Amino acid sequence: MSRSAPAAGSAHGAEPPGGSSPGLVVVARELVPLCGDAPRWPGGRETRFVAADEPLPGGYLARRVEAIIPLLSRPIGAAELDALPGLRIVSNYAVGYDNVDVAAAAERGIVVCNTPDVLTSATADLTWALILAAARRLREGLDLARSGDWAGWRPDELLGMGLEEKTLGILGAGRIGSAVARRAPGFGMRVVYWNLAPNEILEREIGARRADTLGEVLSVCDVLSVHLPLTADTDGLLGEAELVRLRPGAVLVNTARGEIVDTEALAAALRQGRLGAAGLDVYPDEPAIPAELRELPNAFVLPHLGSATREARRGMWELAAVNVRRVLEGRPPLTPVG
Repeated sequence: MSRSAPAAGSAHGAEPPGGSSPGLVVVARELVPLCGDAPRWPGGRETRFVAADEPLPGGYLARRVEAIIPLLSRPIGAAELDALPGLRIVSNYAVGYDNVDVAAAAERGIVVCNTPDVLTSATADLTWALILAAARRLREGLDLARSGDWAGWRPDELLGMGLEEKTLGILGAGRIGSAVARRAPGFGMRVVYWNLAPNEILEREIGARRADTLGEVLSVCDVLSVHLPLTADTDGLLGEAELVRLRPGAVLVNTARGEIVDTEALAAALRQGRLGAAGLDVYPDEPAIPAELRELPNAFVLPHLGSATREARRGMWELAAVNVRRVLEGRPPLTPVG
């Protein structure tokens, strides 16, 4: 993502709205443990904390709102943007931004930012935790160990898949997908990736091979790891027809967006044994995790922990806040999108 941007959010007014009243920066209340209860903003602007499930400020306060730092769970479309006539920036507390109507924001001169880079390593590490957990059947092992029914070591018990000399398929070779791929040689794995553009750096560094088609990746990989953004083209990308092309016993891992994988098709493939296992950190209707996935022994499910390290979450806040400060000062943000 480019670290330069056009002039910041001038269409809704460069001066703080509301006359002599200071402008407002609306921050997700869930971020208080990271930022404290009194973040400092240029020009003495005030902070208004709003929980993710509460409405944004209305009435006379709406005109004073110049910036929002929301969670990924808050939809911000044309209606929300029009209700905040003084808004200059939406600084999403996430690397993804499919909750924000970027085109509608651009039409209104409102800058949209995200928080790339600072969570790349954390999410890549979590992806590998899921790869290992799914491939080595850790969920079933944990359940057996906790049940009190383990009868002792057996040579045929809970045999998983070794990773050495296997192929890792990467869907989306951006920051996180590339970071996941770079860890693969340490496990003796080959890498095949599918991406709109060649990633020559990845090819040079680890010998990764770019596939011409999605089908090519599906047919050759033993582990498939999803790192695509959610768009109209990727919504439902991996359905029954695609999953059946994976090698028998393959492992699928998704730390990107739940909507990219058809949940019912995935559950059926796991139930029927066509897929060996799945490691999942994201779901279509969060916070709901489909019961069929929670109950399947070969589905290793986590509650969206991709960036859940103290370092990454603090870094996300700092970058989101820097973007807001720069825009309020009339400077371009560091990480604009769109």
